[in-house]
Parts: sequence; C-alpha cells; structure tokens
Amino acid sequence: MKTFPSLSLFLVFLTSASIAEPPPALESRADLPAATQSLQTLSAAGIIAKAHKAAGGLSWVKPYRLKLTGYNLIRKQDAELVWDKYAMWREYAGEKSNAHAANGKVRIEAWSKGKLALLLTYDGKQTYNQNGVLKDQSANKMWSANFGYGAIRNALDQGWQQARLPDDLVDGKPAYMVELTDPSGGVTQFGIRQSDYAVVYVGFDTPRGWHERRYSNFYSKEGISWSQPGRVRLFYNGVKANEAIWTDFEVITRQESADKKTWNSGFFTVENPPAKPSF
Repeated sequence: MKTFPSLSLFLVFLTSASIAEPPPALESRADLPAATQSLQTLSAAGIIAKAHKAAGGLSWVKPYRLKLTGYNLIRKQDAELVWDKYAMWREYAGEKSNAHAANGKVRIEAWSKGKLALLLTYDGKQTYNQNGVLKDQSANKMWSANFGYGAIRNALDQGWQQARLPDDLVDGKPAYMVELTDPSGGVTQFGIRQSDYAVVYVGFDTPRGWHERRYSNFYSKEGISWSQPGRVRLFYNGVKANEAIWTDFEVITRQESADKKTWNSGFFTVENPPAKPSF
C-alpha cells in the first residue's frame, strides 16, 4: 500500500520554499540590502543635512520648546508595567558641546492608574525628583542615558565631527550609519533611513551599558514643519527596557511661549509632588 506525505507536511515544505532567500554570489553582493555602501560620494555631513530637512528643517533643528504626551511600556524580562499617562517637556539650549550631558531644561512625568510613577526634572543647574531638589547633584550624570538623540540637531555645528560608518539595516530597512563626535569627545552613532532620511536609530555608551533607541511610526501635523517618531524602543546591552509611545506633540516657539506664558520658570523645579497630571 502506497503512503503519501500528510497535507500538513506538504504545506510546511511549500511555505518554506516560498520564503527561501539564498544569498547571492560574490559578484552580486550589491543585491543584498546595505551589504555595500550606497551613494559613496555622499558625505556624513551631507546625509545629516538631508536628515535635518526631512525632519522639518530649521524649526526642527533649532526648536525652543517641545511637549510630548503618550504612554510608556516598561519591560522587565517577560513582565510589563504600563505608565498610562506619560509626558516630557523640553526647553532646548542654543548650543551643545557634550551630547550626553544635561543641558537646557527637561521635565519627565509618568502616572500609572492615577498614581505618580515618576517625576524627574532638570532646571538647567539642578536635578529634582518628586521630593524636591536632589542634594547629591552627581545625579546629573544619570541624564546621560536620556540625552543623545538631540545630538543630531547640533551635528553640523562648529567643533562637531561627522564620519560615515558601514551602511546597515535598521528594522529591516537600509540605513546610512554615521558617527558624531562632539566637542567634548563624546561619540554617538545614528542610523538614517535611506528611503526618506528619517532618523531611525541612535546608539551611545552610558553608565548602564550600550544604549540604543529605535524610532518608528513617524507622523506630523498640518501647518507644523516637524516629523515626530510616535514609537521609541529603548535597549540596554541589546535587551529592550521600555517603549515610549508618543501620541501627541506640541512645538512651542519662543514668541508663542511669551504670548501664552507657558511653562513659567518654576515648572522645571519641584517643591511638592503634583496631586494630578500636569498635562
């Protein structure tokens, strides 16, 4: 009696065959996405200039204030903690000589099920948490894991150096890889998607280890020259730590801030923890 392979085994074989992608021969290696350098005459500075334009131009490169709101998914092994209300306010400094040092002003606020989960601010000189100013201002160093992405804005400033690295894939899409060296000697790597010059990757060293961020779900608003990544996945030493999901953003110019009197000088200092979200 003849026997035949089961239908399930046949379907497995058919599926495997349909997705097989054998690599090309050496002389055809350029067919592999990002296996060879694309546009070799394009300099790192030229790539960054195109990334600036794609992100929104001067309003993105030299912003005054930015407010981001959304939620944050905190990962620890296979567990998940949700900060259902999450916001960050930034007031940018005009210049930046150290990509990973705290500068300007920042406020990060997170809530989970109606309770304050995190409050961390920097007023340009001191760091605060929900209990007020931190007496040990060596805490300012912890901002090194929060400051890094903004280096791309200053990448063409005087004193900064730019270099191309080997092209690579970021989330499966070809990307130009560039390395920036700030005036203090700090190094930051960026991935810029080749198809649209979106900044999709940043990597740098921190006290917690090698830190990477991957950016996706870009969106913009009518009348605002600004491309905002809606999803930011954060990794330390290759392991995902959390995902910030930004569902809304607000870009505030210096003139608008003066007109609306937004974010008074005390907004980035803390005396008492807020009883409810500030957003």
